[in-house]
Amino acid sequence: MMSDLILTSQDGLLLADSRDVAEMIGKRHDNLVRDISGFVDILETSNLRADDFFLESSYRTGTSKPYKCYLLTKIGCDMVANKMTGTKGVLFTAAYTKKFEEMERRLQGPKLPGTYREALQQLLLEVEQKEKLETQNLVLSQQVKEFQPKASYYDLVLQTKSLLTITKIAKDYGMSGTTLNRKLHELRVQYKQSGTWLLYAEHQDKGYTQTTTHVIDADKSKVNMKWTQKGRLFLYELLKQNGILPTIEREAQLSGIQA
Repeated sequence: MMSDLILTSQDGLLLADSRDVAEMIGKRHDNLVRDISGFVDILETSNLRADDFFLESSYRTGTSKPYKCYLLTKIGCDMVANKMTGTKGVLFTAAYTKKFEEMERRLQGPKLPGTYREALQQLLLEVEQKEKLETQNLVLSQQVKEFQPKASYYDLVLQTKSLLTITKIAKDYGMSGTTLNRKLHELRVQYKQSGTWLLYAEHQDKGYTQTTTHVIDADKSKVNMKWTQKGRLFLYELLKQNGILPTIEREAQLSGIQA
């Protein structure tokens, strides 16, 4: 009975190990490696990229001696299958085709609005369009007048739905707001002054944050820094460069590794 094919995910690419393929088709692994090496030599003399089909790799046995093997893409499996005839060729083709399709569906998961980054970009676009419309309506209706109380001014102008606390953003990464604040300080994004986090000069005036003021009474007020959707996307790119991914992307990677 033909064994099940185990696929791995590498940089989003599904790959089959030549050792598993050799077992499935009933061929000595060293002979399959020899055949694939021949395919690679031919591909390298053409305009085709050999690594679109086969990725050279290695493994070790109990003696710790490295042995050559290959990781096959779906079209690499196609090439091996095309050289086969008879029952084994048909069964191998059916097995790897079905397995690749299953793994592709599993990695795709629920139909979400693209990647985390794409979702943020789409949200940023929607927020900017909404804010533009709200600003136009605000000017046309003249809701903010000079004689209005200070608290009403903050309610209408400074408070917007697009602003996020650091705690809400931190939840995307499975951490607390305190931890993320500390990490952003280490990355030279912000510093603390009089109990309030502020951006360093190089990040100011880029629309990443807004300060919101909560008026306590006539003499007291509290200033907080909140992040815009543009700032949220900036943090995503920065944290990703430093090896910190949102929970949803870490889970996707883990799913690929376990597969």
